Amino acid sequence: MGGRNKITIIGAGNVGASTAQRVMEKSLGDVVLIDVVEGIPQGKALDILEAAPLSNADVSVTGTNSYDETAGSDIIVITAGLARKPGMSRRDLLEKNARIVRDVTAEAVRHSPDAILIVVTNPMDLMTSVSWNVSGFPSHRVIGMGGVLDSSRFRCFIASELNVSVENIHAFVLGGHGDLMVPLPRFSTVAGVPITEILSNARIDKMVERTRSGGGEIVGLLKTGSAYVAPAAAITEMVEAIILDKKKIMPCAVYLDGEYGVKDMFVGVPVKLGKKGVEEIIEIKFTDEEREAFLKSVDRVRSGVDEVKQILNPKS
Repeated sequence: MGGRNKITIIGAGNVGASTAQRVMEKSLGDVVLIDVVEGIPQGKALDILEAAPLSNADVSVTGTNSYDETAGSDIIVITAGLARKPGMSRRDLLEKNARIVRDVTAEAVRHSPDAILIVVTNPMDLMTSVSWNVSGFPSHRVIGMGGVLDSSRFRCFIASELNVSVENIHAFVLGGHGDLMVPLPRFSTVAGVPITEILSNARIDKMVERTRSGGGEIVGLLKTGSAYVAPAAAITEMVEAIILDKKKIMPCAVYLDGEYGVKDMFVGVPVKLGKKGVEEIIEIKFTDEEREAFLKSVDRVRSGVDEVKQILNPKS
């Protein structure tokens, strides 16, 4: 495709609109914001477009209710679905969002058969699996966003705990995107030094716990919504790595086919992102304790995958 890259964002809620804004501000490509509600994507897109001169961003931002305008997208970000509300059962969320993700994926890939899919809708690991199954795409073109956000939260907590620049901090969070995620303190560093050498286990455990419940903490405070600024920043980081072919290593939910001893599942691991999508899966050596936590997280995702299969194919 000649000219600028085209990035479609499905779902014009807080996460989708914030992502559109950040993608515009970084001039990563033309943005199409699509939603089922009439007027919302058009209004938000226009507002973002009118900010483009102030960001010196020569890109177009279009809002629509029709997939025709998404045709030929390079990247499709799926944020459509219900946000978790306090007291909402996981099963309810799963049923509603699995159907939404199934339907939007089918429409989107019909118009953009060569796109790379980034799935954000929760429960993210499971929705990525739904999207991949529906799309028929090779697995390197379907990626779940979770680890980049979780790692950013972990970095944020480490920086404030140590009172040092966030730029000095790298953090690693693997496994499922949820309360069984696996932050890895041994691979989380301050200016190259593992935090395990600087902080007591008790302080690290506290930060790990806060990272695990990071999304829930915000839902609890907002009461009527969930996080969207940090998720949008995390999505944009992934979009940028792909569009600019950065070969950047980030934790994302990708299809494992034997790596880490896991087969036929989407799980958060470190991957290299470039213009082909997932260009490499990086395998790190776990301690016994880390492996146990990782496999526990994998088991949780696996039981969810089985649940989704029942929801979408009740006959089988």
